[in-house]
Amino acid sequence: MLLTSLTVDLPALAARTGWEMKPEGACKGDVCVPLAGTDPTNARALAARLGMPLVEDAAHGLWALGPEVGGRALTTARAPEIALPNLEGQPFHLSSLHGRKVLLVAWASW
Repeated sequence: MLLTSLTVDLPALAARTGWEMKPEGACKGDVCVPLAGTDPTNARALAARLGMPLVEDAAHGLWALGPEVGGRALTTARAPEIALPNLEGQPFHLSSLHGRKVLLVAWASW
């Protein structure tokens, strides 16, 4: 869920993530997480309580509130070293693009 501020729009949160605010806390299906003492509109507090990653793109003034992680989360956004042949057959290293935004597209025939 993309945010333009650290204030969460609760109806949008429910529509985009399935987490609804109820008297017992934030609920998704049969799971409810108590939010006593937590402001549910505060993205940092909500992310911490629900186990959702919150990342910032400071250059564009955006935050992304990711899905709950279920116990696993990335600890870094660094991709492993990848080297594949280019059109001339020479190795192309992903690390040569360091500092640039990169979109990797993978495809498989199966």
